[in-house]
Amino acid sequence: MARRNTRSSNGSPGTPATPRNRTPQPLPTRQRSAGDFVKAFLAFVALSVLLVGVPGALAYFVGWPLPGGAPSLDWLQQEITVGTFVNVLTVVVWLAWAQFTACVLVEVKAALSGVGMPGRVPGAGPSQVLARQLVAAMLLIGATAAGFAPGLSQFGQSPEGNQKPAAAAAQQTPGLFAQEHQGAAAAANALADQAAQAADRAGTGKDGDTKFYRIQPPEGRHHDSLWEIAERHLGDGRRYKEVYQLNKDREQPDGSRLSEASLIRPGWIMEMPADAHGGELVEMPDEAPKVSKEVREQISDYAKTGEAGATGAERQGGGAQQGGDRRGGGSVDRDTTHITIPEQRPGDERGQERDGGRGTGDPTAPTAPTAPTARDKAAAAGSDGLSFGLPEALVGAPLLAAGLLGALGRRRRHALWQSAMGAVGGRRGMEPPTPTGTAADAQDALLVGADPEGVRLLDRALRGLAAALTTESRPLPTVYAAWLSNGDLHLQLAQPAGRPPAPWQLGQDQTFWMLSRADAEAYEDVDAAAPYPGLVCLGTMDDSRLLLNLEAVPGIVSLSGAAADRAAVFASVAAELATNGWSDRMTITLVGFGRDLTPLAPNRLRHLEDVEALIEAMEAETRQRRGALGAAGHDSVLTGRTGPAQHTRWAPHLVLLADRPAAAEAVKLAELAADAGRLGIGYLVGTDSGELPGAAWEMEITGDGRLLAPLLGLELAAQQLPDALQRAVVELFTAADPDGGDGDDDSTGGAAAPPFLVDVSEQGRPAVYARLVGSYEIIGLETPDGERSPLMHEALALLLLHREGVHPRVLASALWPRGVTEDVRDALVDRVRQWLGSDPDGAPRLRADASGRLTLAPSVVSDLDVLRSLYHEATQGRGAGNRAVRGRMLTDALVLVRGPLLADRPQGRYGWLTHEIVDAQLPLLVADIGLALSEFHLEKGRAEQAIEALTSARASAPADERLWNELLRATHATDDQDRLRALAADLVAHSGSRGLPPRTEALLDELLPAWRDGLTAVG
Repeated sequence: MARRNTRSSNGSPGTPATPRNRTPQPLPTRQRSAGDFVKAFLAFVALSVLLVGVPGALAYFVGWPLPGGAPSLDWLQQEITVGTFVNVLTVVVWLAWAQFTACVLVEVKAALSGVGMPGRVPGAGPSQVLARQLVAAMLLIGATAAGFAPGLSQFGQSPEGNQKPAAAAAQQTPGLFAQEHQGAAAAANALADQAAQAADRAGTGKDGDTKFYRIQPPEGRHHDSLWEIAERHLGDGRRYKEVYQLNKDREQPDGSRLSEASLIRPGWIMEMPADAHGGELVEMPDEAPKVSKEVREQISDYAKTGEAGATGAERQGGGAQQGGDRRGGGSVDRDTTHITIPEQRPGDERGQERDGGRGTGDPTAPTAPTAPTARDKAAAAGSDGLSFGLPEALVGAPLLAAGLLGALGRRRRHALWQSAMGAVGGRRGMEPPTPTGTAADAQDALLVGADPEGVRLLDRALRGLAAALTTESRPLPTVYAAWLSNGDLHLQLAQPAGRPPAPWQLGQDQTFWMLSRADAEAYEDVDAAAPYPGLVCLGTMDDSRLLLNLEAVPGIVSLSGAAADRAAVFASVAAELATNGWSDRMTITLVGFGRDLTPLAPNRLRHLEDVEALIEAMEAETRQRRGALGAAGHDSVLTGRTGPAQHTRWAPHLVLLADRPAAAEAVKLAELAADAGRLGIGYLVGTDSGELPGAAWEMEITGDGRLLAPLLGLELAAQQLPDALQRAVVELFTAADPDGGDGDDDSTGGAAAPPFLVDVSEQGRPAVYARLVGSYEIIGLETPDGERSPLMHEALALLLLHREGVHPRVLASALWPRGVTEDVRDALVDRVRQWLGSDPDGAPRLRADASGRLTLAPSVVSDLDVLRSLYHEATQGRGAGNRAVRGRMLTDALVLVRGPLLADRPQGRYGWLTHEIVDAQLPLLVADIGLALSEFHLEKGRAEQAIEALTSARASAPADERLWNELLRATHATDDQDRLRALAADLVAHSGSRGLPPRTEALLDELLPAWRDGLTAVG
């Protein structure tokens, strides 16, 4: 795994940088400047004036302000003079001086003792803040002044270097910035970092002494880890192995044992190498009296467990191993990570060696058959023999592709209905724009890569879990990540949460809840809020796909790397969050994005101009969410998503800041992110250097597409959406939007084109005719023998519905959604080509165009092609100027409608139709034909024929409001009021609880004013 060759955490140059992923990460340190000395001098002067000058001036100029004796009633009745007013004011100033002096004493005492946060002086909020700032500024210039910062342990006791600097301030107080001390905590963290580095350079610690560390309880959502302990007390997080080896399999005070480095519990004792330093360490026996008797006894008992097994070399810190680790030659052990790859099979050996999450077992050993992954599908279909490829960034991202494809289909259906309801005198532009160029490639990649079934199962599984926990009156556990591995779902919890509700099971340890694919398929839709809408896919490790829960991360997630690579990751995250199928509602704020992604989801995505606007917006939302949680009595949004809470009340807000903010802005964001986890707010921030204040987890994207997170132990094949694909996807959505602008000349979104038209005259008889509207029938071909016949019929139907051409990989993905090899796909194409035969000129009826897509010859048509052609000819062709031709063609078209599209499709097949909009197009087309034919008859006063045409169209489009309205007008034209009232009653019953649409209600008021009274009488 590649490492950044930068300055290490202990300041030594030339060594690989250790991941600065303390939770939270302190502000970067800086050298003392002349300005610091000036500030310290001014602080000294200010303190002198306030502590000495003020009382001296009061005593000299005013004197004793209180009366010389006990006051009497006459004194209360005396006139208030200027002198009396001055004396009262002097008393107030004396009290303020006394309060400020107390604040200074409290701050100085806390700084000198280094124990905890300073106490609070009653009623002295602003005064104590001022005192803290002045004391901190004055102590800033001292060589060991950082050791006096509030909240840190004592830095030094003697000039020999036996200092014991503190652990990070994050261990002392929850979050990066406590709500009452936001400004002071920022300075304290910076001083703490200086103190830790000063201690490292001073070489603190007594070689040869045995030292112990007690695992701290969690602060908020931050949990101790061996990596962070090693980073704080050994100067290098990679030395966690020494701590692990010293304590492995030794009995802890609660009776359990350390078996995996990632599984440590509060209250456990860790023996430390001899060169460990810092506060919260206990040296035996000298330091023992400084801790409680119970802890001292636990440490004594624990020390005895290691005396027999530990060698001298181990107790001295493993110098050779330490040197090797610090050279950065090894990879991060996955056992120490917050995010751990789940076990692939329940029967796997738990003790197998891991290298990047990959087992080292025999690769030829047989395994149970599993569904091919998207990567398998992409690899299997990669060499299609037609010199044509698809964007692998979308082919290999099944969840992202499914979300985008589903959102695109909804957008196109919405555009169809919008246009239909606004049409006057018939519908125009029935066909959506046909994508070309990179947009066509992107659409094909979405069709190939999408896994809508996987998205559906994930959504049902998560909602089912939330419903089960609600039934048991249990809160949702905090989930850091989800793994999709061989069809199974693994949730990685922030901490153990007991046994999961059935059918969920415990996974490889107490922090994993697992649901098999078979159990997930048994779930049904439940009425529960989406519990973890902030899950987003980052990439794959082997056959496992990682989804990180951005809203649960205890702080900021930072992403470093080249600007273009970062932008590709950010775009992928934004696109998946905006369109995923496992959330209800959310807000995604984008800052620093070069391309506007709003067309993907206008209701979710919003772009802000700069970080200043972001901070202003997030400060307001953070306050609002804190207040809402408090008023509702919830400690986090997770408790608000179970029980009777509103489903949309605790929707997440995820912030994606693509570029590194300025220093002051970064600090402010760190403050906001400190409490964001429980508020349902997540931050993903880009950075060039990898050093970002408040970064809980650091990630790096490399030029070859790897996503590295050393502290988390991850090395993923990153999921990305490069700029060219961003443009293509945005063009697809923009072209589908009826209100979208006209693209530029080189737009890849495509343009609206007339449908595929066939010759509807007697001379235009096709060679092969397929009936798709209603039951599926083929005329002109013999039915293939054997079990391959249904597959060949399905392939032909797909080709007939896409006259523009079908990419071979799209065909394979549609017919074999779980994956297929290249030879099987090509064999099917050959069989369909032979089945269709050739035209009289010898040209095959199934051919490949210049782009490599499979197309059908014009001699192969379907009834849907004829239906479209008849309507087009009747309204825009010959029928537009010839009334008799228009009536005949519209009548012939309506006769072709025998039912819904592919009415008798076998169960389990034709799943690709869920991606299509033809199911929405066909009812609209039939309604347009019925409306046009009705208009044709009403022009001649033939109301009964108009009613017959509209009634026939209603059989295929029962929900079309336009048909109902025209049917009301046609019935009104018969002057039969009883018939009109019966139709109105039928319409009201059909509308159900939704009620009548406003336009229909207004029409009834016009045509049948007493329709409400009639319905009441009937009721």
